[in-house]
Amino acid sequence: MASPTGTTDAPFGRMLTAMVTPFTSDGEVDYVAVRRLATYLVDEQRNDGLIVNGTTGESPTTSDEEKQRIVSAVLDAVGDRAAVVAGAGSNDTRHSVELAKQAARAGAHGLLVVTPYYNKPPQEGLYRHFTAVADATDLPVMLYDIPGRSGVPIKTETLIRLAQHERIVAVKDAKGDLFAASQVMIATDLVFYSGDDLLNLAWLSLGATGFVSVVGHVVGAELARMIHLYKSGEVAQALALHSQVAPVVDGIMLRAGGAIMAKAALSMVGVQVGPVRLPLVDATEKQIAELRACLVAGGVKLTDA
Repeated sequence: MASPTGTTDAPFGRMLTAMVTPFTSDGEVDYVAVRRLATYLVDEQRNDGLIVNGTTGESPTTSDEEKQRIVSAVLDAVGDRAAVVAGAGSNDTRHSVELAKQAARAGAHGLLVVTPYYNKPPQEGLYRHFTAVADATDLPVMLYDIPGRSGVPIKTETLIRLAQHERIVAVKDAKGDLFAASQVMIATDLVFYSGDDLLNLAWLSLGATGFVSVVGHVVGAELARMIHLYKSGEVAQALALHSQVAPVVDGIMLRAGGAIMAKAALSMVGVQVGPVRLPLVDATEKQIAELRACLVAGGVKLTDA
């Protein structure tokens, strides 16, 4: 299914949030809240794409059935006006292939495929893993390069090889090697998305098309405007927005981890998404107090007491 917001230079849109998965108080997926959150992110936070079933969505602790229902719920809520990209990554190629097929059956607009983690495959293994997943469906694929979690980077020469696959069209980069990314952009047509909120503006300066953000849960509208300003040549105004949201990035990304703090931040702006699942634990009182101060400093309007 074609993305409603995709273009050649931005196949999954430009402003995407890696969406948390709402849970009920007893730890079940709250599908009503899933729809409500997706609608909020698109209508109020100006996202033209959403990543579901990624790390921020606590994919390691959701079942395959839950993942499929989450994709369907988000598509029902916003699939006509935002790209819905489903996480299909694991460290088992056969499982990733099945997740990709499942997402395609549900109607996802694209796939996010992370580098296999823990088992540290060689570069040839990465190449074969990604091409196997890309061959499994007709959906466009965004690679997710995050060696801090996976233990293995996708090397420049491997990315250049993978770019030859007609359905591998983009990279979510959380590796932070800006020069290596520049080399890939020069050599290929791969579209890059910033996968690290600390480097969003820096990525735009290198030619990235947009963001896959965690802080977009609460400052997505500001990040969407930053992208627009930079692409329009208004660099000083984009820098001003970068400075404005910097405390929010600090509070959510540098404290206790994305899913934990994103859920705490959403609660503070009146969007209830419930707790996290073990082995994650909810933010402590100290972390919440620090986060509150960061959100206020970043101009986020809080609605809780």
